[in-house]
Parts: sequence; structure tokens; C-alpha cells
Amino acid sequence: MLNIPQYLADELSLKPFQVSNALELFAEGATIPFIARYRKERTGEMTETQLRELSDRFTYLTELEERKQSILESIAQQGKLTDDLKTSIEACLQKNELEDLYLPYRPKRRTRATIAKEKGLEPLAKFIQTLNTPNAQPQSLTIEAAKYISAETGVQTVEAALAGASDILAEIVAETAEHRTYVREYLLASGILASRIKADHPEGSTKFEMYRNYQNRVKMIAPHNLLALYRGEAEGILTVDLEFDEGAVLDYLESREMRTKNREVREFYRAMLKDAFQRLMKNSLIGEVRTAKKQEADIESIKTFEANLRELLLAAPAGLKPTLAIDPGFRTGCKVSALDQTGKFLEYQTIFPHQSAHQRSQAAQTLKTLMAKYQIELIAIGNGTAGRETDEFVREVLADIESKPIAVMVNEAGASVYSASPVAIAEFPDQDVTVRGAISIGRRLQDPLAELVKIDPKSIGVGQYQHDVDQKLLKKKLDETVESCVNYVGVDLNTASKELLTFVSGITSAIANNIIAFRNEHGAFNDRRQLLKVPKLGPKAFEQAAGFLRIRNGSNPLDNTAVHPESYGVVEAIAKDLNYSLDQTTQLAAKLQSIGLKKYVTEAIGEPTLRDILAELEKPGRDPRAEFKYATFKEGIKEMSDLQVGMVLEGVVTNVANFGAFVDIGVHQDGLVHVSQLADRFVSDPKQIVKVGQVVTVRVLEVNSALKRISLSLRSEAAGETTKAATAPTSRPQKTNSSKESAKAPTKAPTLEDLQAKFKKRR
Repeated sequence: MLNIPQYLADELSLKPFQVSNALELFAEGATIPFIARYRKERTGEMTETQLRELSDRFTYLTELEERKQSILESIAQQGKLTDDLKTSIEACLQKNELEDLYLPYRPKRRTRATIAKEKGLEPLAKFIQTLNTPNAQPQSLTIEAAKYISAETGVQTVEAALAGASDILAEIVAETAEHRTYVREYLLASGILASRIKADHPEGSTKFEMYRNYQNRVKMIAPHNLLALYRGEAEGILTVDLEFDEGAVLDYLESREMRTKNREVREFYRAMLKDAFQRLMKNSLIGEVRTAKKQEADIESIKTFEANLRELLLAAPAGLKPTLAIDPGFRTGCKVSALDQTGKFLEYQTIFPHQSAHQRSQAAQTLKTLMAKYQIELIAIGNGTAGRETDEFVREVLADIESKPIAVMVNEAGASVYSASPVAIAEFPDQDVTVRGAISIGRRLQDPLAELVKIDPKSIGVGQYQHDVDQKLLKKKLDETVESCVNYVGVDLNTASKELLTFVSGITSAIANNIIAFRNEHGAFNDRRQLLKVPKLGPKAFEQAAGFLRIRNGSNPLDNTAVHPESYGVVEAIAKDLNYSLDQTTQLAAKLQSIGLKKYVTEAIGEPTLRDILAELEKPGRDPRAEFKYATFKEGIKEMSDLQVGMVLEGVVTNVANFGAFVDIGVHQDGLVHVSQLADRFVSDPKQIVKVGQVVTVRVLEVNSALKRISLSLRSEAAGETTKAATAPTSRPQKTNSSKESAKAPTKAPTLEDLQAKFKKRR
């Protein structure tokens, strides 16, 4: 069987000790954030990305080996396991290849082949096989088949006997692993995905209009295009076909299976092979190819979602400052919630600045009163309905205030989901959903990470076809992303919510609840070691979690850093050696930097850990996130109708997709910067140019109010105006006059020699 650790070391370009030690840590229950941060010496400084890839591949290969063993046992029980077959199975590295090998031996329901065998036609099939050789003596199939006519078996005619033999041979061909692999690869390499909009959907009546007569190579289609096709198909709007040159496939099968020059036998085989492909191979292999491409598209889409979510979660916090949070509205008014510097809810008022002048004046006075009462430093304004109008009103109020709070438009995506969630109800059982929504808007300005972990990532608005991809894989990857971000930033032990604590390394939901209960009963934590008094939080959980939990103004200055308690002794020894106290971390770091770290390297603490400790001592309690920045929307530009081609506006990137980036410019409708408009040079990956939350300056290229589309550009004007086609959500491939022609036209059908050479190379 496969030596998994050695194989992974070779595949992932890792040293054997890195793989073995990382796998040992996984087996011990260590989390990936913990291993990446605090076990660098054991893993040779493997990154989180490397560790997650190793974990995923180890899981895949382990499952593969278990499946191999099960298959070998099954075939052995049938008495059909040969040495060659065993070798082929043990050498498999892909699950689909393994299942291809197992297919002839897999228990199955009655088929046409099994029925033919029940009628005693297997000897006839074997006889025909003997005639399929270059030097076989000519014999009549009709005469031989006549011997199998029997009322007892139900074979009434020669034709029925030959048909049964054909069914047996067709199943053998269709279940040949080599053939299935070849055809699958051929479909992937040369197939065409073609879509049509069904006749009951007239032109211009559906969002899938660009797929009305769409064609694209299977191997070239972009993930978002493929997912759009499948969604349209699922909704009953599109028909989607995989077109290809069946003649090339049949030529291949004939070249591999037909060995005789006997015309009668050749004609029999030609008909049998056509039946084998069309009845037993075609649909299943097309399904496999479609599934394989769907899996690829899912992975790419999820990667985009992961990247966007990471940027959103790691967005710079405005800081722990008293905040007014406003959930805008016209008819029902604006819900205003006051929060203290820790996000604690203080008070709410409803104001009506968009009604009469009198009510606007009253609303202004209410804001001023709240700002003075709570010494407000931040104002968070939701960017939904009435958002821009409320923003302008707030700025009017601030105009005559000397010490002005910072007013920021906040993306409120997901706030409504949170406000009606069990989490929000538990936090604020006596408050209206709109008040809860306002609180969420304010808190996400103070600290986006702490607030957004309470919301299902799929509701935050940074995904791409997130409801169409593999939901199990999506949840796994998004949970990993949230876990990574939470542990990267660290968590304030005395203010963190249960939801935030749950993502800390080593902390389960039950332990998080117990931490909150302990905190409520005994007051704020003063020392990390107090965590060991929390029920169910044992030494192992403490080891995994402690380094990621921060205590401000605690008894030990190191508790407000990422230095792990297991390293406190080393830091204390260094401080004593250099004649500094732990309160003098900055001076200690400077001295340590000047004399070098090698002096303090031990078997237990290596240079990588010492480097991390030094970085923490230099800036204790630092937040690793970027400096807070916000966009200022242009005054007077509140609706799409206010936009004009050529306008230069400031905006915020709200989502990044494979085909470009969406930007909020303050008109209630995000504009699209197509990938062709992201830079003056060619851009293959939009994520290399922009990221979610980034403040950008864009130029308006086109406004289509009917379709609610805004085309924007980040290119310089000197780069020249581009065509409207370049700013479409996706680019259309060139069409041919006929779908059948297109199946053949992209490339000349490969010769048999080409295909065989490619297949042998793959093998």
C-alpha cells in the first residue's frame, strides 16, 4: 500500500520530518492555528496554508487507502483478484480511477448482460471473442448462434442470441477502466458546453440572456460561467448539453477492440461498440465530466469567497470608541443606538429626518444630545435604504459641531439576518429587530471581526454563487477562514462574545459558554491561568487557546501579547538576564534585538519562537490589522440617475469575483469594474489588484438604469476608452453557426496515434 507520509512529502515539496511531525500534532488534537503559531520548530515553520493542504491531502489519501482495502476484499471474496489487478488497484492515486477498476466487479442490479448470461449466452459471447483475432479462421456467427435457440431459456431466434452476446460484450467494453479513462479525458479536452434558453422564455425576459445561444470549450469555461449554466438548468430556464465528436470516440474503441479482418465479426463488433458507448458509457461519462467540472468550479468559487471573507473579517477596526449606530429608513424613521467603547448597548432613539422640516430639526437635536451625553467619537450609518440621505443629514448636523465624530457609511449586509437570529435575540431579547440591526452596524465599525463572526458568512454578500457550490465543502472552508482570522488577530478574553470565543483554537461551544458564565460570576479575568478554573477547560484546551486570548491591564503584561504561557519562563529569564522588568517590554525588545537571539536558543525554544516573542515585546497588545480608512461619497450623488459618464468617484470594494470587482459608490447599487478595467495592464486574477474593503477611486463608464448596471473603471484615462463589451459581467465566447460544427471545429480530431500516445503518457 501507499506510504502516505513519504508520498505527501514528495507531492507537497516538504521534508519527511515536517510531514510526520505535523501528522503527529494533528493526531494529538492540535489545531492548525496553534501548530502554525506555536510549534514552528517541530514543523520547520510550516504555514497555515501548508498545514491545511497537508491535512486535506492526508484525509483524501487515507480515505483512498481504506477504499482500496475494501475493494480488494470484495474482489477477493468473488475469487477474481489477480496479481495484476491487485497491483493496479494499489497503485491508484485518484478515486475515479479506483472506481473504474472496481466497476466490473461491483455488485449490480440485473442488466441486459446478466439477463443474457442467465439465458446461457455467455459461451456464445466468448466464442465471438475467439474470432476477434488477426489469425482466426472464418466461422459463421449465424450458425453458431443457432445452437443457443431454446424455448426453455427464452432465446427464440438467432438474432436474439446474437443480441444477448452483444449485450455481454458491450458491458465488458463499457466497464474497461482504460476505455473509460480515455473517453473521460477526451470529453474534458475536446468537449463543448452548449446552452439554449427554452422556448417559453422570450428574449430579454430572463437574467440568463447571455446564455441564450452559448458555447464554450469544457476545458476553457470559467467557473462563474459554468455555475451560471448549471443554475439556469436547475431553474428550468436553460438546456445545457455537452457536445463532442462521437465518431472520434468510436474510432478509438474500434482501434482498441477490433482485431479481426473478418467482415461479419467486424460488423458485429462495430454495432456492439456503438451500443456499448451510447447505452452504457456516454451518459455516465458525461455526468462524470460535468461533476468533475462542477467540483473544479466549486473549489475556485469557494477560494474567491474565502479570500473575500478574509479581507472583510480582517478589515481595519475603527477602534474601541463610543459610537452612534444608525439604521436608516424613510417612512419608519432611523433607529439610532448608542454604544460604549466596548460595544455595550446604552440607549436607542427613533428619529425622522426625512419627513417634515420640523421633524428634521428634532432629529438633529436628538443626535446632538446623544453625542454630548455619551461623548460619541464614531457614527456608523448603514448603507441600505435611505443610507445616503441619512449620511447627508448627519453631515449637516456635524457642520456646526467643533469636536466632530467620524461619520462612516457601513456595509450593512447581513445585519438583518443577525437581527432576527437566535444570537441577537439572546443578546437583546427586549429590543426590536431594527434596533438590533443598528447595534450590529455600530459594532462592525468598532470591530468588524468580533461582530461578523455572529453572522452566517453566506449572508455577508462577498460570495460568488455560494448557494450553488458544495455546501459541505463551503462550510468547512469558511469555518477554517473564520478560525484563521480570529486566531490571527487574537481575542480579548474579557469582552469577547460566545460566538467569537468559539472560533478560538481549542475552545468548543460548551467551553465558550462556561467562560462567559465564569466571567459573569467572578468578574473580569486578571490572569490567563484563571482559565484553568473554568469548567471543562482542561490543560489541553488551555495549551491550544491561551496564546490567542488577551487580557488588557492584567497582572502579567505578557497576557496582553501572543506570547504563549509555556514561554513565560524564557521571557522572564531573558528579562532578568538583561536587568529589565516585564513592564519594560519595549526596552527589553530593543536590547534583545541588539544582542541577538541565538544566545537564548534551547532545545525547547528555537529561533523561530524567539523571533515571534521579540515581535510581541516590541509592540505589546498590537492589532495586526491595517490602519482604519473609509471612503467619502460624493455629495449630491445618491441615486443612479445622478451619475454621468466620466464622473470620478470614491468608493469601497464590496465583492471580488473572477470577472472583476463590485464597488459601492453610494447610489444603492454597486458598480462593476470588469477585469479588463482593473488596471492599465492585463489582469488574470482580480484579487491581485483589489480586495474587499479597499477604498478606490473609479471612473464611470456606463449607466444602464433599466438593467440596474453601472460600469466602472480603475484604468487611467490615458489608457483610452474601452468597448461596452469589455465591461459586461462576463465575456461571450465566439459562436459558430452550428453546435455540431462547433463540437468539431475548435481542434482537429486527434489521430488514433495521438490519443494513444497521450493515454500511455498519462498511464
